[in-house]
Amino acid sequence: MSSSLPVGVFDSGVGGLSILEKIHQLHPRESILYVADSAFAPYGPKGDEFIIQRSRHLMDFYLSHQVKAVVVACNTATAAAVAQLREDYDLPIVGMEPALKPAALASSSGVIGVLATEGTLASDKFVDLKSRFDGDVEIITKPCSGLVEHIEQVVPDWQAINHLLKEYITPLLDKKVDTIVLGCTHYSFLTTQIKEIAGPDIAIVDTDDAVARRLGSVLEEKDLLKNDKVPGEITFYSSGDLSIQKKLISRCWGKEVNVLPL
Repeated sequence: MSSSLPVGVFDSGVGGLSILEKIHQLHPRESILYVADSAFAPYGPKGDEFIIQRSRHLMDFYLSHQVKAVVVACNTATAAAVAQLREDYDLPIVGMEPALKPAALASSSGVIGVLATEGTLASDKFVDLKSRFDGDVEIITKPCSGLVEHIEQVVPDWQAINHLLKEYITPLLDKKVDTIVLGCTHYSFLTTQIKEIAGPDIAIVDTDDAVARRLGSVLEEKDLLKNDKVPGEITFYSSGDLSIQKKLISRCWGKEVNVLPL
């Protein structure tokens, strides 16, 4: 396999752009095919079988475009499908998981909160992850219904978003958490609002940097790191309405981009 081949990065929508940004910062020579499966977002309320089906569809798309590795930039898809994908596809696959370990290590109070989708929190993968730290810290989870749908809007309703964030974060603060884990890539776009509501003494932890570093380690292990000095290209695809997706992805990416049909 050639190191010049691109990397695939996918999410149910635009949330994975936060991961894409970190990958592009750390590995600017890598070309990336980003897929927003926005016609089927959010994944959170959907069952495992549906998410596995969609994830396989996206993996087949990547195989047809000859990628060298895939990043599942979605906590829900990782929880539901990554084990099956690793069985079915002979490609390096990097997944996500909420950053409970760094949060547990950083916490002074011994109480941490997790904001995530219903699908992530209900998954066997998360239950197993949480059990590893139950004896060390108290972990309070909060399913955040509605946030992903708001973030997937071209023009977000910030008043409604702030209302939901207060509803979800206040119970965590009442339980004296000192660290909040963002267990969904979409929530990285709300970091400023979350910090304003949580206050300056609450640490906000996500996995964006860790996933980007892990991708680099995997590519290096497989001798697949691109080693020329030519900057990589990023190509965007979406299963949603392209006229809407172009505006949405451009807003979240920070500059105007073209979006191709999936």
